Amino acid sequence: MSRRGLEVLAVILSFLIVIVLFAGFDNLPRKVRADISAEAQQLPQTQKQFQSAQDAVTHDLSSDPDLFRAHDMSTAFPERFRIAAGELQGAQRDAAALDKLLKSNRRQDQPQAEKLLKEERALRASALNEATSVQTEAQHWVDMKRNLPTELQQMAADHQALERWDFAPIAAVVTRAETDWPQRRSDLDARLTALRTIPADGEKVWQSSDAARREAEGKDLAGLDYAGLLSSAETLHTDVATLPARTQELQSLAGQLYTSWDKVLVDLRDRKSGGSRDYEEEVRTVKTKFPDAAGKDGVTTSDDSWVEIPRATYQVCENNIGMSVAHKPVGKYDTEVDEVAEPAGFAYMAPVGERNQYGYWDHGSGGNFWVFYGQYALMRDLLWGHSYRPIPSYEWESYRTARSGGQTYYGRDDAAGAPKYGTHGTFTQQHYAESRYVRSAGGYGNSKYATGGLKSGQSSEGHTFGSGSKPPSSGFKPRSAPSFRPSFRPPSGGRSFGRRH
Repeated sequence: MSRRGLEVLAVILSFLIVIVLFAGFDNLPRKVRADISAEAQQLPQTQKQFQSAQDAVTHDLSSDPDLFRAHDMSTAFPERFRIAAGELQGAQRDAAALDKLLKSNRRQDQPQAEKLLKEERALRASALNEATSVQTEAQHWVDMKRNLPTELQQMAADHQALERWDFAPIAAVVTRAETDWPQRRSDLDARLTALRTIPADGEKVWQSSDAARREAEGKDLAGLDYAGLLSSAETLHTDVATLPARTQELQSLAGQLYTSWDKVLVDLRDRKSGGSRDYEEEVRTVKTKFPDAAGKDGVTTSDDSWVEIPRATYQVCENNIGMSVAHKPVGKYDTEVDEVAEPAGFAYMAPVGERNQYGYWDHGSGGNFWVFYGQYALMRDLLWGHSYRPIPSYEWESYRTARSGGQTYYGRDDAAGAPKYGTHGTFTQQHYAESRYVRSAGGYGNSKYATGGLKSGQSSEGHTFGSGSKPPSSGFKPRSAPSFRPSFRPPSGGRSFGRRH
């Protein structure tokens, strides 16, 4: 291009840049600018509210220092305000930085502006919430003193409620659970003992406040220890509220021992939200509740729901559509859930050659295969997508080998030359064809599974949860799965029992 041509091109480019600038294409988005302006107005209001709360509490502390000796409130309250004030100062610094970005008005600053907005809002809200909380607590104690006769009546009522609390129902629940699950005896006993100490400790508080209560009831208020008396009243009232809550908690824990549940990953999606992305998973929760430890006459229910998850969790789950991403067996609490992904339903199978409450190993032409009892047809169908084919023993042995190393087992479909379970597994491609994520990922023939690798590079036979490390051999696998003709044939469509939601 000639020099003259270059000069003309430079003029045109300069003209276009000016147009872009004047058209506002290089400015911060309108919503971001509006949010910055709104926060600039909110911050002074928060500062006023914060200062008002702090002044009110300072006045209460100075007006009645003896009252606030309880729980060291005279020092604890100012310390809480000091920490909250630090958060408010942080919000002010963010607001100043946002003001600079607003004046610069450059689109390239949008990510930083959105980050500062989020941080400023959080700091401002946290500081105000803490200030309001301290003010409410201080006012509560002032009101207690002001309404002393009412507090004394409540104190007596709370003491009677603790005295009359009936432990027989929860004791019966614990005894039954300990009989059904002997391995839980020490834990359940400890929890029940801790529950019984609440009224015992309340009785000690009641007795220790006897002298102060007599003085208050006799209107002898000159030397009354308001802090001690009202602190005792508060403790008894808290105990009365805590006792039923802790009882319900213990009853719930005992009940969890009779329930097994799985969370099966059905789908994944990510959506743009403002300047960020939201990540969600669709999970099917399959629960079976049993009347006793024998594991008979269970009631199975299911529920599908979308749940927001962090990006890191989303990335871990990308290979696990159709898998059970959480399993809680009977005899354990919900907090003891196993979160290493595994093919749905495998956790209910017994070691080869054994049987359990869920089913047994049957010998057919070609080997041993797992068969579920009829009463678990609904649970089986919900976990396998209403198309269960008896699992051969070699698959279960490979699964156990992977599990013993803390790995996820994906199995292998030798006929297709691909894994069997997980997002790109042949089983999942058939039974989760409606999953949007499975459709977008494509069949195993169009994925890295076609060459034996996972989407993220893991082995199709299993991977350590949360990592891409290659697992040890997953055990013997015949060249092709043998046909199965069981001596006991379960109903083809499965039999429903209990309730299904």
